[in-house]
Amino acid sequence: MNDEQPTIEEFISIDDFKKIKAQIGKVLVAEAVPDSDKLIRFEMDFGEAHPRQILSAIREWYPEPEKLIGKQMLFVINLAPRKIRGLESNGMLMAVDGLDGAPVFLIPDGDVTPGTTVR
Repeated sequence: MNDEQPTIEEFISIDDFKKIKAQIGKVLVAEAVPDSDKLIRFEMDFGEAHPRQILSAIREWYPEPEKLIGKQMLFVINLAPRKIRGLESNGMLMAVDGLDGAPVFLIPDGDVTPGTTVR
């Protein structure tokens, strides 16, 4: 457990926090990115007209990414798009480090509608 408290310079305002758009998405596609040992390419349902592509460097812990299909997970969806290995990523998967160092997903404890916003 991390007991360090942020310094006054590290605090953000509630207005800054409100800028973060975190939503629950449902995994439609999860596949290894060719020529990468780390990346998984997701196509996510956030209740938008088209699936959103997001890349995440979690393949070390999920060598069979197709097992993630159908899961609901938390993502930040309003980060600026970023090109990684020629693919555009439009968000960031949210996870914490498990006791073994593997990512533990932040998931709802019940089904929610894709695109549900964290509040």
